[in-house]
Amino acid sequence: MSSAEEFASLIGESYTFKGPSLTIGGAMLEGETLTGSIIRAPLKTMNRHGLIAGATGTGKTKTLQVMAEGLADAGVPVLLMDIKGDLSGLGQPSPGHPKIDERHTAIGTEHVPSAYTIEPLTISRDKGVRMRATVSEFGPVLLGKMLELNDTQSGILSMIFKYCDDKKMPLLDLKDLKKVLQHVMADGKEDIEKEYGRISTASIGTINRKIIELEQQGAEEFFGEKSFDTADLLRQDEEGRGIISILRLTDIQDKPKMFSTFMLCLLAEIYSTFPEQGDQDRPKLVIFIDEAHLIFKEASSALLSQLDAIVKLIRSKGVGLYFCTQVPSDIPENILSQLGFRVQHALRAFTAKDRKKIKLVAENFPPTDYYDVDQQLTSLGIGEALVTVLNEKGIPTPLAATMMVAPRSRMDVLTAKELNSILDASEIAEEYNEEIDRESAYELLQEKLVVAEKKSADPEVIKKRQEEDSLIEELSKNTMVRQLGRTLVRELSRGLLGALGVKPQRKRRSSSIW
Repeated sequence: MSSAEEFASLIGESYTFKGPSLTIGGAMLEGETLTGSIIRAPLKTMNRHGLIAGATGTGKTKTLQVMAEGLADAGVPVLLMDIKGDLSGLGQPSPGHPKIDERHTAIGTEHVPSAYTIEPLTISRDKGVRMRATVSEFGPVLLGKMLELNDTQSGILSMIFKYCDDKKMPLLDLKDLKKVLQHVMADGKEDIEKEYGRISTASIGTINRKIIELEQQGAEEFFGEKSFDTADLLRQDEEGRGIISILRLTDIQDKPKMFSTFMLCLLAEIYSTFPEQGDQDRPKLVIFIDEAHLIFKEASSALLSQLDAIVKLIRSKGVGLYFCTQVPSDIPENILSQLGFRVQHALRAFTAKDRKKIKLVAENFPPTDYYDVDQQLTSLGIGEALVTVLNEKGIPTPLAATMMVAPRSRMDVLTAKELNSILDASEIAEEYNEEIDRESAYELLQEKLVVAEKKSADPEVIKKRQEEDSLIEELSKNTMVRQLGRTLVRELSRGLLGALGVKPQRKRRSSSIW
């Protein structure tokens, strides 16, 4: 038996599965595609997470598109993070091309153009179904990690949330939170310190500045109502195919902190709301994160720790995470070690540093007698990749250089008209795109301020205040009172004003327990 025949036999044994699978491409050896040696991935282990990597222009996005199509065909809903804006073409069938037919003939598969049911999503003002969450749902712990607060500041933020809960003041958006911080630094300081303990004005100021910094990255568009229900990511269309939700993030590249925080919030919400599923014959949801380095680039150590924990745990909910980036080193080592599904497109070696990176990448693949992996990584063509997946027992399959199948949908963006048509037909767009600004902390505190101002301007209140001023003036002329000192006069004044429900100006203490 020749080397090619032995290899074809190995591929046939290793990439044929009992349960449902998706087709990735055809195996290659010595630069030739072995017709009929199909590379597949079992759906059963696609909740074990994966990596799609490669240099710019090598075909990563098209691989992501192919995998999304295969999952949707198998009834699995998909969520795609579309950073570059070129995944919306999933909503229209491929126009076909002789090169595509030639590729599929070599692989031994048929290319059938098909459009998929997509749901465009957005966390900004881009066209799409709005994904939002309230500040209260986010919670003080996650918000504190996002703002990179220290332990003291995080404790104060938790105190603010507790105060708002007790006072029935909903925190829906950042406007609410900033108003509460302003209130706590002024009129509400005495109230909150009486019930919850002393707070630091400097810490409140720091929290407020960090919120403003987050707003400058567009976070005010994300916080608010109506909150997105993650169950809407699990829908199928009328034909039983999984709906492909495409989160349009073309304006997020200069907002890395916003992106990493959003992803952590989304994954945390999915983990907390989805029931335990364990290993089934197919995943419940698969999430593809394109340009994944943006998540980790500006994420704090606290955020990274939280992401690491969720990546480990979320697969038990039937959710698979697939990170798409240029080089594996873009992904933190502890997360990279959890990615058993690997599709590695070509890497470029222009410098000595590049060559060192390629050697490290090669060491992450299963040993093989059929390839010089270092050399193979730099000689792969567009739409070719080194592939290894987890078989149905969770064991890595033999490494295979693979000619990837072409997407069945359009490899280009939708036109504005096509996008509008899809949004008009959406079952959830109207529900989530409605602007809601119900009474919350901001309105309640603003109303309280207006009432206080009106009360202060009331003629009866002014008359009583004048009488108090006269009384204080007469008392201050009395020798005995003068001997009691200014402190007693100040306390008497505070008592009189307090009885009328008017807060006097208090001298602020510069000291703090924080």
